[in-house]
Amino acid sequence: MRPKLEACGVSYSYHSPDGETPALSHISFSVPAGEFLAVVGPSGCGKSTLLSLLCGLLTPEEGSVLIDGIPVGEEHPGIGYMLQKDHLLEWRTIYGNVALGLEIQKKLNPGTCRHLSEMLQSYGLGGFESARPCELSGGMRQRAALIRTLALKPDLLLLDEPFSALDYQTRLSVCDDISGIIRSTKKTAVLITHDLSEAISVADRILVLSHRPGKIKAVLPISFAPEYDSPLKRRNAPEFSVYFNRLWGLLQKEQES
Repeated sequence: MRPKLEACGVSYSYHSPDGETPALSHISFSVPAGEFLAVVGPSGCGKSTLLSLLCGLLTPEEGSVLIDGIPVGEEHPGIGYMLQKDHLLEWRTIYGNVALGLEIQKKLNPGTCRHLSEMLQSYGLGGFESARPCELSGGMRQRAALIRTLALKPDLLLLDEPFSALDYQTRLSVCDDISGIIRSTKKTAVLITHDLSEAISVADRILVLSHRPGKIKAVLPISFAPEYDSPLKRRNAPEFSVYFNRLWGLLQKEQES
């Protein structure tokens, strides 16, 4: 079966009057349908650039990005993109915010409205449909942002540090909630994060990038016993510290090189 997502020899540089700054160099990997991939690496290694290439906001200078075998930018399944901030519109209600994408694409109809209402109930926002974003906690706002993303039924989710603006306790809880939602909907997901513990707690595999220009330094498969079936539970598993030490060691070697 063809992978859902493929990056094939992808390279990219930023250009300015002062010259060229290579960001990524010959990146190749694939993500099977339903897999949750995390990407970690030193600051400035090109993680966010990689997401922009995966969703077609940037075009590779070398190589290609394929979704279901089709180059990004041509006809392909929808891509959902969650940013570091929720970017909810304060002048719209929560329902108005989660319906925004459907409204823009002229897909609001009784069926999609019913689906939105069901997601709001399922994901802990039932009763807040008429509230404004300023009335919600940070975690509730992120759940609203996820509903807005999922409403368009994307096949691929790209997550650019979506929990980084939350306090630590809320971050743990929301990461647990959103990871569970993504897995229950069987979405293929790619998460960019600086938090090694977060990557281990959610991912099926972790892609480790080198210093700029980013190259693939290692790919670490992650596997836990069935009873550790959520990010919070994974953090208490005996294997967790083993994975953390391996990741930490890889990144420390990268800093020393």
